[in-house]
Amino acid sequence: MNAEHRKKYWRENLKYLTILLLIWFFVSYGFGILLVEELNTIRLGGFKLGFWFAQQGSIYVFVLLIIIYVKLMNKLDKKFNVNE
Repeated sequence: MNAEHRKKYWRENLKYLTILLLIWFFVSYGFGILLVEELNTIRLGGFKLGFWFAQQGSIYVFVLLIIIYVKLMNKLDKKFNVNE
């Protein structure tokens, strides 16, 4: 892979990372801290939704984002012909 392809690959990788980390930040910090009072008016399985996001929801979202990142990177590797 030449230098131009490496730069394009890295730029696209950073784009994916930035978007996924912003989603995780919004879910964990936004839902778990900033919007907790509004979300606490909704109940999920007997628990207030704000509490649920602060305790477990952000972890589930993080695991889901890892799965999405793996799929995106596999697709990116195939696109740039660096897959295994």
